[in-house]
Amino acid sequence: MSKIQATFERLQAQGRKALIPFITAGDPDPALTVSLMHTLVEAGADIIELGVPFSDPMADGPTIQRASERALLKGVSLRKVLGMVANFRADDNETPVVLMGYANPIEAMGIDTFAAAAYDAGVDGVLVVDYPPEESVEFAQAMRANSLAPIFLLAPTSTADRISQVGALASGYVYYVSLKGVTGSAALDVDAVAARIPEIRARTGVPVGVGFGIRDAATAGAVARIADAVVVGSRIIEELEQSTPENACARVHALVADIRRGIDNATAGQQQLASADASQGIS
Repeated sequence: MSKIQATFERLQAQGRKALIPFITAGDPDPALTVSLMHTLVEAGADIIELGVPFSDPMADGPTIQRASERALLKGVSLRKVLGMVANFRADDNETPVVLMGYANPIEAMGIDTFAAAAYDAGVDGVLVVDYPPEESVEFAQAMRANSLAPIFLLAPTSTADRISQVGALASGYVYYVSLKGVTGSAALDVDAVAARIPEIRARTGVPVGVGFGIRDAATAGAVARIADAVVVGSRIIEELEQSTPENACARVHALVADIRRGIDNATAGQQQLASADASQGIS
C-alpha cells in the first residue's frame, strides 16, 4: 500500500481529514526547504505538496509565481528538488510527498528517467498541471510502474466525461480546484464545492482534496466538512514573504498549526453529530 493511501485510510479510521500544505521548493532559499518540510509535518501536515519552480506557470497566481521566480533565481532545478526530497527522507520516511509542477522540466529530463529518479528520491505522487487526462496515459503508466501516484486536477468547469477520464488514471487523490481562476484569487463558495464532491468521489473512486481560496482556519474547517483533504498554498507563501530566514519556520508552523486546529475542530463536531445520530438510530 502506498504512503498516500495509508495516510487517507488512517485518517478515515480516526474520523479526521488530511491537511496538505504546499510550498515551492527553493523559496525563500534552497537551504530552508527541507527544514520547512519538517516544520509542516510538525505543525500537522499529513501530505506535503512540493512545488517544482517553473518560469511560465498557467494556474499559479502572482504569489506562487513570485515564489517560483525567487527559486529559479537561486538555481533550483528539478534535479535539485529531487535532492531536497531525498534529504527530507533521511529523517522522515513516513510523510507522503507529492511534486506539483509543469510538464516541461519532466519532459526535458525524460518521463521514464524522471519517474525512476523521483522514486529513488522518495517521492510518492506527481501532479503535472498541464497534463490533461486524455494525453496522460503514458505518463500515468510510467508513474505507476515506479510506484508513484499520478494525481490530476479537476475544476468547477470539468464535465462528467472529464471526471471519468481522470478517474480512469488517477490514484492517491484528486485535487479539486475550488474556484475559477488562479491560485490565491477570489473567494471560496463552499456550497458550490459541496455540490460537486459526491460526483467526483463516485466517478474517481479516490479521495478528493480541495484547494485554491483557503486562507485561514475557518475556511479550512468549512472545506474539511465536505472534502477528504484541504490544500493550502498561497497563504503559506505569503507568510514566507513576510518572514526572515531566522523566523520563517516559526511563522509557518504557527499558521499551519492554526489551520490544523480549524480542520480538527470542524471534523470533531461532525463526528459528535454522527455518533449522536447513530445512538438514536438515525441514518
